[in-house]
Amino acid sequence: MDKFDQKVIEAFPGKAVRKDLTSLMKKGANVPTYVLEYLLGMYCTTDDEETMKLGLEKIKRILSENYVRPDQSDYVKSKIKENGQYTIIDKVTVRLDEKEDKYVASFTNLDLKDFEVNSDLVVHNEKLLIGGIWCIIKIEYVGLEKQDEEAFEEDIFEGNKKRQKKQKKGKSRYASPFTIAALKPIQMANLDLEEMLEVRKQFTKDEWITLLLRSAGYEPDELNEKQKLHYLLRFVPFIQKNYNLVELGPRGTGKSHAYSELSPYSILMSSGHTTVSNMFYNMASHRVGLVGNWDCIAFDEVGGITSSSGDMVQTMKNYMSNGSFARGSDSISCDASIAFEGNTFRSVSDMLRTTNLFEPFPADFNNDSAFFDRIHAYLPGWETPKLRAALFTCRYGLISDCFSEFCHAMRKYDFTNSFGEYFELNGNFKTRDDTSVRRTFSGLAKLIYPDENIDKEQARELLEYAIECRRRVKEQLRKMNPAEYSDVGLGYIDLETGEEHVVQLPEVLQETLIPASFEKPGYVYAIGRSQDNRVGVYRLENKLIYEGTGTISFRNVEGISSGTRNTKDVKDSITAAFNCFAESARELVSQKYEKYDYSLYFNDLQNCGVSDEVSVAEVVGLFSAISNRSVSPSLVVCGKVVMSGETMPVIMMLDEIIVAAANAGAKKILLPENTKNSYEQLSDALKNEITAEFYSTPLEAAKMALGVNY
Repeated sequence: MDKFDQKVIEAFPGKAVRKDLTSLMKKGANVPTYVLEYLLGMYCTTDDEETMKLGLEKIKRILSENYVRPDQSDYVKSKIKENGQYTIIDKVTVRLDEKEDKYVASFTNLDLKDFEVNSDLVVHNEKLLIGGIWCIIKIEYVGLEKQDEEAFEEDIFEGNKKRQKKQKKGKSRYASPFTIAALKPIQMANLDLEEMLEVRKQFTKDEWITLLLRSAGYEPDELNEKQKLHYLLRFVPFIQKNYNLVELGPRGTGKSHAYSELSPYSILMSSGHTTVSNMFYNMASHRVGLVGNWDCIAFDEVGGITSSSGDMVQTMKNYMSNGSFARGSDSISCDASIAFEGNTFRSVSDMLRTTNLFEPFPADFNNDSAFFDRIHAYLPGWETPKLRAALFTCRYGLISDCFSEFCHAMRKYDFTNSFGEYFELNGNFKTRDDTSVRRTFSGLAKLIYPDENIDKEQARELLEYAIECRRRVKEQLRKMNPAEYSDVGLGYIDLETGEEHVVQLPEVLQETLIPASFEKPGYVYAIGRSQDNRVGVYRLENKLIYEGTGTISFRNVEGISSGTRNTKDVKDSITAAFNCFAESARELVSQKYEKYDYSLYFNDLQNCGVSDEVSVAEVVGLFSAISNRSVSPSLVVCGKVVMSGETMPVIMMLDEIIVAAANAGAKKILLPENTKNSYEQLSDALKNEITAEFYSTPLEAAKMALGVNY
């Protein structure tokens, strides 16, 4: 035990535990971590090995003799009856029946429901009324007949014997032969938050972060500063009301551990399946669902989220936006936070090149930018280390129950403007951006600086991190809907210097779909709307087949049938492109196009489904192949030619085209002449994304793409 461990034990007597003991005991006891750690805090907070050994033996004995398993319920009740009393470990929940004016208790594992308890027990253990607590309980068997006789003896001088006895039997619906003789919580029944805030003053910022991470079972010495913030962000849904977090990353990084083990106020939805009635409100029973009963609801694998109700996504969006939802004629408000956890199966660069970083979400969500706009922070799971033995601490931390009670108690406080003395957010923030950054900042500040004693540089660190996590969301929204989410340059202004700082993302795309180098002759990049109505980037790979007759046979065309609903439209567009090429070939190249046949591979780079709106690019590709001349690097071509040879107007939103092309790595885009007016109406920010040049005919587009001036 080093000096820091000793400091923790002295600052939190009975509330600190050596975390490797938790793992050791967990293997043989199927009890919640927070219950196990409470017992460890009682009997094993020592550096004396012999005392610790005796403490562990005592805990094992308590659990083996007194912990009630659900399948042992009748056996335990029999022991209570035959022995007259018995001590058990179980979770007790109490409610107040207002009509009867009685406190009524139920056990979680022992099948005893709705029996009356003494009000003194409740007064001294208020948490019994708020979700219940795990306790060591001494239960006595008194029998119903004994209760009746005692009632009669008390009232014998006040009236008729039979009448009094009958009245006593009818007085309560909660008569039971069992009664609680004594109760001792093995969870924290109450937390003195003021005392906790006073103790925080004894620790530096780094020491406090170390304590928080060790309390969750992690070893901070194995993490860099950024990774520590990532781990702390996982705790924000516990401490911040109505907070929406996404963490996506590789398997084995411990994404769901915090939500299943650290807090009795959190529930982990491992299956991913839920319903509106389960999540929000059951119209039949008139009961609020999960959002009204937990501080945090975590979905373990977002790819498996399913809903049997058509309005699940819409209800979820409403709740994530303002913390309320409508059921029937009522609007109901709750403050549960939601965390979405999921695995990525491709590298970050692959996702950025082809889709977006929300790719693991199911189809119901994945194209819904309004849903993702409600996400306050995106935790990049690929920046957290894979779990290994060294990442699990063997040092002292707070017992989980103390940590979770601290987070629960801090939820009522608001630190969203704690940076306002030093900084203000820049002009690119929309309302949801502002809310997102402030809530992330507030959650982290409440964790690290719960007394709100935070200086300028400490505030800057948390603010920049909060902005980064929101910008990651905004960048993906920009890929989905560039017209609505073009302002991604989120940052802040230093009120002291007036200097603006724009926060950048660390994930810089090293490779792009459209390379900055020359491709093979015949290869050209195109952009168009797919038959699924999505803007996609395609590589049209044209090759010459020697000793041909000047045709393109669809036996030599690949890549257009998979997932295509209307193959005819795509084939017609390719035929129109070839006809246009054939009519103009002699103007651009000396050799006769009839000497060759032509093959095409239609490469759908982003899995959007093929498009019939990229035929001008196919004209360019055919000229590139026959002239053996590469298309200019970083170039993408937009436009559609029809059988008549006419270039059709672009029917897509031009801003979507510009952003999609820039995201794919294009530096220049060729557009039809008839888009000039629309282009001029775009914002300067969009026009600066990529250089646009305009062509009047497909032949002119080919000359521009190949760098030919004649």
